[in-house]
Amino acid sequence: MTRWSFRRPSFWQLVFAVILGAGLYSTVVRFTGGLGASTALSDAFPWGLWVGFDVLCGVALAAGGFTLSAVVYIFNIERFRPIIRPTILTAFLGYVLVIVALLFDLGRPYRIWHPLVMWNPHSVMFEVAWCVMLYTTVLALEFSPMVFERLRLERPLRILHALTVPLVILGVILSTLHQSSLGSLYLIVPEKLHPLWYSPLLPIFFFISAIALGCAMTIFESFLSYRAFRKRLEIDLLSDLGKVIVVTLAVYLVLKVQDLAGRGVLSRVLEPTYEGRMFLAEMLLGVIGPILLLSLRRIRTDHFGLFVSAVLVVLGFIMNRLNVSITGMEASSGVSYFPSWTELSVTLMIVALGFALFGAAAKYLPVFPETERLLASSLVEPPAVAVLRRPWIGTTPLVLILGGLFFIGAMGSAYSGLQHRERTLAAVSTREESEPQIAEGLKHLEVPPDVTFPQGEASPGPVIFRHASHLNWERPDCTICHHEPFRLLKASGSAASSPARDLHDERHCGRCHDGRTSFSVKEDCTACHRP
Repeated sequence: MTRWSFRRPSFWQLVFAVILGAGLYSTVVRFTGGLGASTALSDAFPWGLWVGFDVLCGVALAAGGFTLSAVVYIFNIERFRPIIRPTILTAFLGYVLVIVALLFDLGRPYRIWHPLVMWNPHSVMFEVAWCVMLYTTVLALEFSPMVFERLRLERPLRILHALTVPLVILGVILSTLHQSSLGSLYLIVPEKLHPLWYSPLLPIFFFISAIALGCAMTIFESFLSYRAFRKRLEIDLLSDLGKVIVVTLAVYLVLKVQDLAGRGVLSRVLEPTYEGRMFLAEMLLGVIGPILLLSLRRIRTDHFGLFVSAVLVVLGFIMNRLNVSITGMEASSGVSYFPSWTELSVTLMIVALGFALFGAAAKYLPVFPETERLLASSLVEPPAVAVLRRPWIGTTPLVLILGGLFFIGAMGSAYSGLQHRERTLAAVSTREESEPQIAEGLKHLEVPPDVTFPQGEASPGPVIFRHASHLNWERPDCTICHHEPFRLLKASGSAASSPARDLHDERHCGRCHDGRTSFSVKEDCTACHRP
């Protein structure tokens, strides 16, 4: 009689089974009930977690593929070759899962092939669709030698080796195009995206951050491979990637500050608003913290320090993409969005499938050269155990203290922003409940008389400020202006002469006449000045 023996599943296998089960159920709900039944999306807020995380973050997290491929095959820096295959595998799986995520987000997923035959070269989405399709094909070809080696197919291997450099060059071009074009998607909504994230340089910010994020993901993947697959940790190579991250993030930070200052919105970073706090959290977590940590050689050459720094970069730029796609769009949409549990479960399922597929490929394909595998007896002590056994001196406590401070600071800032949003939503709700009183009050509303600002030197004429044209008659609120930008005037209807630079700055007229909320003070002077 045959006796069946069952291997007891591990904790992570049970977690994977739960995530997979919830994700499959949500998949059924999505494709039978539609987006309305499975998401918290609406006509006012049509892009949510599946675009912000699964697509924008998924593409950026896979950027290590084109970065490392260019380093090894174009710049011929051969010493990075030991980590090129797992990086390409990560990128290939990332793009495949991005396409899977798009099937969930598209209202009619069976039409995903339409860009192949219905061309619209003036559309950024068309360019992104083609670049993603072509680059996924390139990654499949770069990944295929692992399959051919496993199957011992020599002829296809020789052909692919001959095409490696042209494929890599094509991949770098395609990646550069669509990594930046994902930022270009938001250039068409200057009046909707919050000014802390909207910028003409948004495509450049997306591209630069993708390079840093790709290097961080390579470190992250190498660390997990070291733990799970007994792969040697190439600490010298990863340390050099840490230097690349520092330089890339420094360039990103300088451009970001210059851009904010040039657009006159730098002061809004410190405003106690939901958007300001989330922006500050993003910068602390993904930019300032990693720059400081990886600038220290003792942290950059320590495997635990590298791992913590890479995690901060990954978390910070995930927050950046979510801020661009969700946080920065909420105020203009007039709704508050939080993903439904089905959206969350599908996203977790896609991430879990990525880990599972990577593990299967590492097990059955030559992702890591055999010479890099270590015997179980010679495996270096796991970092988590090593941390507990080390005395609390040296690099590890320094990493924990600095990394913890930046993480806690970022989370505190984000929590403060969320609290501000809750208070704002509560105030709006209270105001909506008082609509009948507001309507009754409008019948008795007395609008102050016009205010004349006398003509100053080199001014084309006096400015007559009309309260009636600046008042929101549906929701009149004098404190929007009079709590800070302008003091209440006497009933004389006139104001002291002020230099144009004072009225034009963001504390006065320039606060709203900035080219986004309303026409800019730098445009036609006669719009306000009456000769």
